Amino acid sequence: MKKIMFLATLCLFALSCSNETIESELNEVMNSEKATAPVTVRVNGFSITQEDFPTGGTRAEQDVADYSGVKAIDIAFYSGETEVYKTTQVRGQGGYSTFGEFSCNLPIGSYTMVVVGRGWFDGDVFTLTSPTVAAYTSDHVRETFVASQAVNITSANAVNLSATLERIVAQVTVISTDGKSAEAKKVRTTFAASGKGLNPSTGLATTNTGFSNTVGVSTAVGVVSSSVNFAFLYSNEQTMSVTVDVLNEAGNVICTHTINNVPLKRNRKTTLRGPIYTATAVASSAFQLETDWLDGDGNTVYF
Repeated sequence: MKKIMFLATLCLFALSCSNETIESELNEVMNSEKATAPVTVRVNGFSITQEDFPTGGTRAEQDVADYSGVKAIDIAFYSGETEVYKTTQVRGQGGYSTFGEFSCNLPIGSYTMVVVGRGWFDGDVFTLTSPTVAAYTSDHVRETFVASQAVNITSANAVNLSATLERIVAQVTVISTDGKSAEAKKVRTTFAASGKGLNPSTGLATTNTGFSNTVGVSTAVGVVSSSVNFAFLYSNEQTMSVTVDVLNEAGNVICTHTINNVPLKRNRKTTLRGPIYTATAVASSAFQLETDWLDGDGNTVYF
């Protein structure tokens, strides 16, 4: 009888130890799933392509703090389509220690990191909805840079990431060869294709229906003027019609010119140059190609 009692007690002890071991292992698994890792992201700069249109070339990086064209940086982490973390830095508005450096905590898992650097003016509204959907929902598209990459958090150890942004807009500058008329107050540029929204994963437009951009003309009467426009292209290169309207104070069209077959390319500047304040103008197919986003004339189309 004593032997039976001893064996029963021994079995209960072994079972108790087994349960404690299983419970301990389960707790470790649950804790690891809840663990978060501190993540630091540094935006190194902006990769500015300097190359002959449309082939060849080299690349140069410029530090984010030194490039005044970018006033706001958005960063977001997505698990699939679910937003896990998102924040925005605006240059000069505080709330950060170093412009272009972000810190957050992420649970263990796999993510897509999206970083957008952009121009910013009061009244601008930019929405970053998912790894594939973002848009300017206010009046103007600004100069925009994007980076998108996969990020895997495998433990609670600190993670340091970096992102180099690529410019993904096409720029169109409209320059008058005649002086501004007295009644002219605004210039409206209408793109027959392209869009105001983009896919951050590809840098391409999410729509190709075109849009209009209207800017005020601050130059004096009789002085030539220029206006700058940005657009997201549906492919790396697009050719489209661009219409330039001169508007009066009431928003009515004074002069209108449509320039056909305008060549646009991402990270390239195209200049439309002609007498926009004159009632009629003849478009020309002659143009020259740029060698630099900032210094060159880009594609110059005379009309």
